[in-house]
Amino acid sequence: MPNTAQVSSPSRLVEINLDEASIGPHTPEVDHERKVAIFDLLEENFFELSDGAAGPYKLLIAIAEQRLAFAITAGGAEEPCATFLLSLNPFRRVVKDYFLVCGSYFEAIKTAPPSRIEALDMGRRALHDEGSKLLMERLDGKVRMDVPTSRRLFTLLCALHWKG
Repeated sequence: MPNTAQVSSPSRLVEINLDEASIGPHTPEVDHERKVAIFDLLEENFFELSDGAAGPYKLLIAIAEQRLAFAITAGGAEEPCATFLLSLNPFRRVVKDYFLVCGSYFEAIKTAPPSRIEALDMGRRALHDEGSKLLMERLDGKVRMDVPTSRRLFTLLCALHWKG
């Protein structure tokens, strides 16, 4: 259950939409993972523009010309007050490595000894931390967010890339 003080805070995301046209077709499993990532992000987050309108905010995420696009709408406005385009290139390695480790982790859960599962989980968490730190760096000076929000946004970024 979300913290009621946090729910009423203007420094938060209250809606997240994905531009289905730019993201492309996906399986029901991928759709489920994306919905879970959005739900988790909306449950608890700290997010505000460094310069610009006060929130709460709505976020539209799209992929345009091999860039991740964040279109941010503040308050009750209809049009975005800020749009940020981030190159996907800096994220490619960490997302690829994250998927490889996650795949190994999910296979290991079936038969591997606990020590192997724990090692893979530590690697998975380290890559997740690296990706969320990179996201914070790429949005530095544009958006302020806490580490848990950055981690959840990175989870969503990964869910956007997951092919199922």
